[in-house]
Amino acid sequence: MYIEQCDHSGVAQTVRDDPRITRVGRVIRRLNIDELPQLLNVLKGDMSLVGPRCHAVGMLAAGIPYEELVPDYHDRHTMRPGMTGLAQMRGLRGPTDRASKARARIACDLHYVQNFSLWMDISIMAGTVYSEIKGGNGF
Repeated sequence: MYIEQCDHSGVAQTVRDDPRITRVGRVIRRLNIDELPQLLNVLKGDMSLVGPRCHAVGMLAAGIPYEELVPDYHDRHTMRPGMTGLAQMRGLRGPTDRASKARARIACDLHYVQNFSLWMDISIMAGTVYSEIKGGNGF
């Protein structure tokens, strides 16, 4: 992204055809190369490969704070955030311009937290790879 146009709070989500993204950045995002630095956070123990995706404090979904949109939102914080999760595997990526999409993502996160298992992690990792090969919807 262009440095002078970035949102230092992290609240403003990237949207399709976002004018803040450079040409090189567009390619990096489309190929999901921008996720690779998170591997350092996994190695440090700050993140997991699989888990609820982390959100910036105060992030909005459909113009509403997640905390107001989903009553049990904070229950997802009982586990480390992950590079991928059930929501990403199911294609629930990109901007949350609709409240229903945001609720579906959080429902996936809460389902993961409540039913965590090694088998689920393996399934999510395999499913994420499959969905990206099939034609992921990153932009």
